[in-house]
Parts: sequence; C-alpha cells; structure tokens
Amino acid sequence: MRFRAAVLRSYESRFDVEEVHLGPGLAEGEVLVRIAGCGMCRTDLAVRHSAGHSPLPAVLGHEGSGTVEEVGGPHTGLSRGDHVVLSFDSCGHCENCLDAAPAYCDSFASLNLFGGRAADAARFTDAAGRGLAPRWFGQSSFAEYAVVSARNAIRTDPALPVELLGPLGCGFLTGAGAVLNSFGAGPGDTLVVLGAGAVGLAAVMAAAASGAVTIAVDRYPERLALAERFGATPLPADSADLPGRIRRLTDGGARYALDTTASAPLINDALRSLRPTGHLGLVARLRAALALEPGTLDRGRKISHICEGDAVPGLLIPRLIRLWQAGRFPFDELIRTYPLGAINEAERDCEAGRVVKPVLIPEPSTPT
Repeated sequence: MRFRAAVLRSYESRFDVEEVHLGPGLAEGEVLVRIAGCGMCRTDLAVRHSAGHSPLPAVLGHEGSGTVEEVGGPHTGLSRGDHVVLSFDSCGHCENCLDAAPAYCDSFASLNLFGGRAADAARFTDAAGRGLAPRWFGQSSFAEYAVVSARNAIRTDPALPVELLGPLGCGFLTGAGAVLNSFGAGPGDTLVVLGAGAVGLAAVMAAAASGAVTIAVDRYPERLALAERFGATPLPADSADLPGRIRRLTDGGARYALDTTASAPLINDALRSLRPTGHLGLVARLRAALALEPGTLDRGRKISHICEGDAVPGLLIPRLIRLWQAGRFPFDELIRTYPLGAINEAERDCEAGRVVKPVLIPEPSTPT
C-alpha cells in the first residue's frame, strides 16, 4: 500500500511530504486507520533535540484520529468504519499495564520512542525501499494512513468532527489527566499551572470543569488571556515575588501546581507557592540537572513526574469528549488546522507561539 506521509530525515531538516510504502497484512490486534487529522505536539518537535536517541528517518505524529479501514483478526473490538482517537502504545501485560497505569508500561520507551514493535521495521519504507522508523508513539500519524494496536485506538461517536479529536490522545489528555487523575482536584482546591500552552490550557479547562480555583503563569500576554477566558487568574511569569503573589491569592499556598515549562526557576517558584503537603507535578522533560533551593520541599511538600496524565486513554478520552459536548472543556478553541503539506509552516507557527495546537489534515488522495 502506497500513500503520502511527512518524513523527517535528519534532526536539522524540513519535513518532506512524500510517498511511503506499507507492507501488506495486519497482525492480530492491529488496525489500519485512515487519518482525518493529527495534532502536532511539542514531543514531535523535541525529536530534533534528542541527541540521536530517536531513530531517523521517521514519520512522526502521535495525536492522530480517523476512520478504521481494516482490522487484524476478530478480537480487536473495532470494525471497519469506526471513528477512533489514537493514543500512546503499551504492552498490556506488564505489572503497570495490569495495574491500569499504561503510561508507565515497562516497554513504554521502546514502543513509543525508540523503534516500535520489531515486526514493523521491515514493512514501512520510503518510495526507494529504504526503511523508516516504525510507529512513533504507536502511530506515525503525520500521514494519510497509520497502523496501530487496537489497544490505543479509542472508538468515538461518528457524529463528532473526528479530524479535531486527535489532540485528546496526548497533549490535552496529559494536562487534563494531571488535574483529574494525578491530583484528583475538586471543588475549592487551588491549582497553579505554569505554562499556558496546549497542556497547560487543558489543565486550566479541566480544573474549571472540576470546580478548582486556578492561577495560570506564562510569559505571553495572549496565552494568559486565553487562560483567563477559560477560568484562571492570570499572572505574568516575570511578576515580582511570584510565589508571594500566589500564596496571597490562594490564602496561604496552592494545594497543587503543574509545571509544563521545565524551567528550574519556575519549578522552584512553584514549590515555594505550595501550602504544606502540597504537590507539584512535572510533565515536561528536564534537559538539565534540577537544583532545588533550600526549604522548597519542607513541610510535606512533594514533587513527582506525571506521564500522559496518569491516564487510561479508553476512560479519559470519552470523559473529555463528554465534557466538551457539555461546553466544559472547549479544546477546539485552541486548534488551528493546516493541510499536511503545510507541516513546516505549522511547525514554525507552533515554535513561535502563534498557534496553541496545530492539527494537520491530510489532503484527499487515493492510496495505491
């Protein structure tokens, strides 16, 4: 099967939209999905800074959504024509997967970041027959088609605009899941969100839906305006005595803080903003050693890393869709769509902060 996909050939190069080849046949438990839309996530762009750890050339993209075209075997739980949102891959049988924590799967790194399933390696090639790194985050969905495990394909209502739903599989799932799952925030709880990008704004919306009181911190006034629209009190990141201002606004300190920036100064500010026994969650990958200032972890405060919002995608994605349908999680207001052929423009706009969540729409074509 031949179709078009955006290929990244080196860490410094542009994406090239070109013809790729997928070998015939699906393994038991796999599904072939015609991609209707795919969100661009910061993790896709971070491949450029991965120091050779992520294999290239590759088709990236891991916030895909679309329509099931074929199923591999009778036990996928899906049928041709189903609309699905795609999320991260997991093995399904390690201790953490069995304990409803698939984001901490023993094989998470190998399945999602460093090569995918071994059976994929020989069947995904470019037009010249050269191999492409298989199934980024179980998907490689910057493409017209993707082969995924049925485990990470979540059926949705066909009446919904499936092309917009892909970001629920990672970025929005991560921010909302941190609030709803990791923190379990509820009415009257106080939360500080550092960084009002896609993940941070999803956290703000989820906090508003749960009744929590939220403060959003960012350096861009337009992002702070969005956070305020979604129910948060905005604070510029360069505010004088940021921890003190947060403690005053939260009557002694926030119960929760979520950092999406990986900025050591902001992380220390967040810890100083917490009440005793408060919890800081980190979702961004640290790129350098984190030096914590004295006293920041005193009095029962704790810090943890949160992966994929501690979510079981098959539970959280339908929940977020229900909140959206009720007008309580307006994630679509953060999306700007681009044709797949404009992927480099979408990347530039994302990196420059001109768009919160780009979604790439494959142009209609006929596979061969």
